Amino acid sequence: MEFLQPGSLAEALAAKAASPDAVPIAGGTDMMVELNFARRRPAALLDLTRVPELAGWWLDDGRLRVGAGVTYAEFTGERGPGGAGRPDGLGRRLRGLAIAARTVGSPQIRNRGTIGGNLGSASPAGDCHPGLLAAGAQVEAASVRSTRLIPIDEFFTGVKRNALAADELITAVWIGAPSGPEQFAKIGTRNAMVIAVAAFGLALHPDRRAVGTGIGSAAPTPVRARQAEAFLAAALDESGLWESRGGLPEPVVTEFGSLVSAAASPIDDVRGTAGYRRHALAVLARRTLAWAWAEYRQRGAEGEEAVT
Repeated sequence: MEFLQPGSLAEALAAKAASPDAVPIAGGTDMMVELNFARRRPAALLDLTRVPELAGWWLDDGRLRVGAGVTYAEFTGERGPGGAGRPDGLGRRLRGLAIAARTVGSPQIRNRGTIGGNLGSASPAGDCHPGLLAAGAQVEAASVRSTRLIPIDEFFTGVKRNALAADELITAVWIGAPSGPEQFAKIGTRNAMVIAVAAFGLALHPDRRAVGTGIGSAAPTPVRARQAEAFLAAALDESGLWESRGGLPEPVVTEFGSLVSAAASPIDDVRGTAGYRRHALAVLARRTLAWAWAEYRQRGAEGEEAVT
């Protein structure tokens, strides 16, 4: 097995162009397991840990550009840029992803695993995926030919398959700074260090009177619950609740959960049945909506604005 270790993005893209079959790794939290158990033996590994252009994040015209090498620990504040043990503000701006990151593995895994690696694996159970779908993110993909933005809805093409060309690398994720609360919840055999049986991400976008959702572990790919989004946004609009921030009618909450459940296409496997996953998604949708709406009402009572 050949081991490639570029020191810059230009070198990394050139290496990927020369060896399209080379598998990129950063934290290696998925790939090393596959190697150790002899489930996969790629011809080459492309180590991206020394590529500085993949690190860090910044605001650009109201949008957040999060480098593909940003770790889960940087979202949670367990580890800042360069290894400093302090929050750097990213988790305050992307609350849904920060909540999801806290459920990922152990501290050691969170220190190594990256958002780019999670996306690249394209697992239906990836913990970052529901939050990225709910936020309407875009994936920045680069090659020696060009750089392009792929809408997150179009990125997942099948079970552990994505829309990257053979010579492309994920270099960043672009996310609009959220104007409302975000939430994430998953259910598994225990609270952490476990693959989700079902997961759900929710984002409220009061600036454009929209709702974002993301479903994990309940379809061949992570998916949005589009009918649920449209229903809830319309219900909030028609009732004037975006402005009044009044209590949510129980029928609205119940129907939202039902529509989220209906958007999934789960299977029976060793972690749970399809029926259980549908039921769990309805519960997760109702819970996250209750949490997000309570935060939205609290912000209104305190006159707070969204963090930007």
